[in-house]
Amino acid sequence: MSAFNLKRAFAVLWDYFLVTFGTVLYCLAWTSFLLPNGTASGGGTGLCAIIYFATGIPVSYSFFVLNALLLILAFISLGKSFGFKTIYVILLSSVLLKVFPEFDGWVVHFDNRLLVSIVGGVVEAVGIGIILLRGGSSGGTDIAAMIINKYWPVSPGKVYLYSDFFILGSILLIPGKTFEDMIYGYATMFTFSFMVDYVLLGRKSSVQILVFSKKYREVADHIIKNMDRGVTALNSVGWYSGAESKVLLIIARKAQLHQIVAAVKEIDNKAFVSVSTATSVYGEGFEEIKTGFKLKKKDRKNDGNKE
Repeated sequence: MSAFNLKRAFAVLWDYFLVTFGTVLYCLAWTSFLLPNGTASGGGTGLCAIIYFATGIPVSYSFFVLNALLLILAFISLGKSFGFKTIYVILLSSVLLKVFPEFDGWVVHFDNRLLVSIVGGVVEAVGIGIILLRGGSSGGTDIAAMIINKYWPVSPGKVYLYSDFFILGSILLIPGKTFEDMIYGYATMFTFSFMVDYVLLGRKSSVQILVFSKKYREVADHIIKNMDRGVTALNSVGWYSGAESKVLLIIARKAQLHQIVAAVKEIDNKAFVSVSTATSVYGEGFEEIKTGFKLKKKDRKNDGNKE
């Protein structure tokens, strides 16, 4: 086996190791925190949890049946547009949701149900975040959103929102469940949503920094030479003073923010610094622009001839 093939095989194994680890966390969130404490959440697993509370049917069974039906519909309507990792996660989750409940020692009980909702949502989000980072999916509403979006002009985000509110609202139809149970479910859902974004974007989140300083040359030179970040100087005019100057525009990783601000203040302690979050930054040193398709060489030639 060549070095290239060996490296590629190792990369695939590492991917599936991380997907497996994420799936384990995802299932533990349900079997150790949420289900034993009577708490549900959104998504396909949340629907299966409500079916379990209402009928006693194990989540592993309804989870497998629900996702099997969705996969069949997806193959019919979408074709082979999603990867094997999603199928792997669904199958592994079905097994783990069946096996984990047999270990009573893994069940975590808290006197405060709100704490259960928060911790369960965090563990679930970390697991799902790892799965998504490696190109997988847990199925459920992810597949449903793809199918619906193909035939109706409804964004996936709205599908998730509407389905989650409907799923959690249906808790009130179960005898013995109250409005309080629904609120705990929403707490889990909101915690999960926040933490998934943090896991997916936390390391990659960026900031836009504006520096107003009379020593803009020294600041710009220091950031370019010592911090490996680009700087753009924008012409500016102080409306009160009428003085012309430069405003420095810097795009950087959030982790570098403290270092950059400290350097600016060290060079000019009278500098004014404005910081705002940059949710999407594409280009060299940041994220690659992904269009979802590539033009064929023939199409590129045709486009070139039209110019």
